[in-house]
Amino acid sequence: MIGAKQLPSRFLEVIEEQVAIYDDGTSITEENSLPETGKIPLDNPNHWLRTPEVICVYVGMISSTKLSASNYDNKTAGAYQLFTGVAIRLFHEFEAPYIDVKGDGVFSLFNGDQAYRAIAAAVSFKTFSEEVFSKRILMDTDIEVGAHIGIDQKTVLVRKLGLRRYGDRTERQNEVWAGKPVNMAAKLASMSKAGELYVSERYFKKIQDKHVTYSCGCNYEEDGRRVEGENKYLWELKDDINEDGTFDFDKAYILKSKWCEVHGKEYCEAILKLDNGTSKS
Repeated sequence: MIGAKQLPSRFLEVIEEQVAIYDDGTSITEENSLPETGKIPLDNPNHWLRTPEVICVYVGMISSTKLSASNYDNKTAGAYQLFTGVAIRLFHEFEAPYIDVKGDGVFSLFNGDQAYRAIAAAVSFKTFSEEVFSKRILMDTDIEVGAHIGIDQKTVLVRKLGLRRYGDRTERQNEVWAGKPVNMAAKLASMSKAGELYVSERYFKKIQDKHVTYSCGCNYEEDGRRVEGENKYLWELKDDINEDGTFDFDKAYILKSKWCEVHGKEYCEAILKLDNGTSKS
């Protein structure tokens, strides 16, 4: 332990108090779905909530450090506002139960029965990034930006950590999500290049409807030629994802397409209905 002469007592007491809480152990309550923010525990330091099969969609800005280091202060601020503002509002409209900002990125959490809603939200943000965000920022700053996007699904633990009040001004507390999905989705996102969306194998198995796995059959380019009327398989397998032990799964899948200019709206609406079982492959 830290000695009495090693640190002023008022700081040492904080550490000792938290160690005591750790030694007391934890209690966990099972939840079938993501809890409302107000129901996430704060007062009991040993209590956590556990929710199975939570899906995390993580989006981060590509080249944010270049943008921050540039001489475009106003444009940098505007770019962050545009990126995070669209992500937050868009995920909200797709009914994500929880949304938060993490560094230069945003993550949203969906319940296990919202697998198709999650992918629709991710592709919508991907489309925004490619069609609007990257083009506008490049035009204004000459810096190429884009979006890292990753999705994973697994059990999470959650509680609030922090202070009930800080002085007379505000609360210092935040939700802490322990478990794989947020970290794994962020790591997957970091591997993606502009125009790519990475998902874990365990999540990919939940989104096998043809509206997600195959194209609508519109014209597309392949090897420099136009292909007409073919339903192209959209996903690429990456089976060397865990060579360095970073992940707790071995395979990921990569999506490079965005919403079709002709059928995107139709496909988005059809995919949203899949979580309710109203559409089938």
